[in-house]
Amino acid sequence: MSSNLHQAGVKLLKQLGRHADIIMDTYLAGALNEDAHDPSVVEKLKQAGILWRPEPDQALRLKRSVRALLEEGLSDERNRQIDANVGSALATIKTLASHYKEARHNADYSAAEAYLADLSEHVYSFADSLRYSIRLLWGRINNEFGYVGTINAKIRENELAQSQVSELLNGLELCQFSELGEIAGDIRELRKLLVTTLQETISDCAQELSAVQGRLLELLGRFRQIRGRTRLLKGWLLYTSLHPDYRPADHVSQQAVPSLFNRAEPILAPAAVDVHNSSQELELLNLVAHIKAISRHVVVVGAREQEVAVPIGPSEDFDLPDNPLKQAVDGYFIEVIASGLRQSALEYLVDKGLPWDPESWIYQVIGGYEGLADEHKAYFELEPLGEAHPTYSGNFIIRDVELWLA
Repeated sequence: MSSNLHQAGVKLLKQLGRHADIIMDTYLAGALNEDAHDPSVVEKLKQAGILWRPEPDQALRLKRSVRALLEEGLSDERNRQIDANVGSALATIKTLASHYKEARHNADYSAAEAYLADLSEHVYSFADSLRYSIRLLWGRINNEFGYVGTINAKIRENELAQSQVSELLNGLELCQFSELGEIAGDIRELRKLLVTTLQETISDCAQELSAVQGRLLELLGRFRQIRGRTRLLKGWLLYTSLHPDYRPADHVSQQAVPSLFNRAEPILAPAAVDVHNSSQELELLNLVAHIKAISRHVVVVGAREQEVAVPIGPSEDFDLPDNPLKQAVDGYFIEVIASGLRQSALEYLVDKGLPWDPESWIYQVIGGYEGLADEHKAYFELEPLGEAHPTYSGNFIIRDVELWLA
C-alpha cells in the first residue's frame, strides 16, 4: 500500500510541475480558459483532482487543497482563509486516541502503530493550523488590511477577523485537559501528544489570540475615526459644491466665538497643588504641620458643687489561687519524681479518681511539660501514645502520654 501511495504522489507532483503554466493561469484568473489549452491536458488535470467544475455550466477551477498550497507557498494574503473549526479537530483527535487504545489493548500492534501515526499527524497539523491562523491574522493587522481599498472594506475585514478570533477562542475552551488526561491514562505516547503538546500549543495560542484581539479592536477604532473624518470632509465638499457662493464669516469680529473654532488652550492653567511631586513633599508637610484645628463649638465646663477628697493609701496584697487542674498536674509530676517510674497520665487520672475530662487532662499535662524551664525540662521525658490518622497523612492522634525521669 505504501508503494502505491508513493507512486501516486510522485505522479501527482510531476503533473503539477509539468503543467505549472496552466495551474498558475487558473490560480491568477480564478477559472480556466479551456479553449486556450489542450483538451487532453485539461482532462488529465481533472482526473488527477487538480481541476474541478463546481456546476455543469461553470468554468474549471483549482481544487481548494491546491489553491491553499499555492497561497501558503506564495504568501498570497488575498484569499487565504482561517480554519476556525477547532471542535471538529479535537473530536477527531479523541476518536483516534480511542482507536489506538483499543488496538493496543487487543495486542494489534500494527494497527496501533498506524493509529498513533495518524494521531500524531492530526495533533501536529492542529497545532500548525492554529499557529498558521495566528500568523495570517498578524499579517492582516501589520499591513492594516491593505488588500482592500476602502475604509468600509477594512472595517468589514476587521470585524470578520474579530469573529474568527472569537470562534478560535471559544473552540479552545472546548479542550478539557482533564478529559484528555483520562483518555490518555498511563500511556506515555498519548500523554505526550494529548496533554503536553496540546497544552503548550493551546496556552501559547490563547495568549497570542488575546493580543491579536486587542490589536484588532485598536485598529477598528482608528478605522472608524478615519471614516468619521472622511464623512465630515465629504459632507463639507458636498455642501460647497451645492453652495458655490458660500463664504465663511469673519469669526474674529464676533463677540461669541462658536465652540467649533474656540479650540485654543488656556494660557494659564488653574492653580493646584501637585501632590505627586516628590520635590515639594517637605514644603507640603510643613504647611500641613502649621494647620490649626478651629472648633466653633462651645465647650461647656461643668463645675462641681463641692470638692471631694480621694484618700490614697498603701495597696493591699492579694493572691491569685492556682487552677485546681494545674495543681493536679503538679501532683502528677511530683508522683513521677517520687516513684522514679514511667507512669501514664490517664492511669494516674483513673487511680486518683480526678474529675477532669481525659482530653483536658492530657492537654494540661503536655502544657505543663512544655511550660517548664529548659533546665527543669531536661530532667523529664514525655512520650505521646497514639496512632497516625488513617485518612490524612502527617496527622498523629494522641491517645495518652507517659512521663518519666530522664
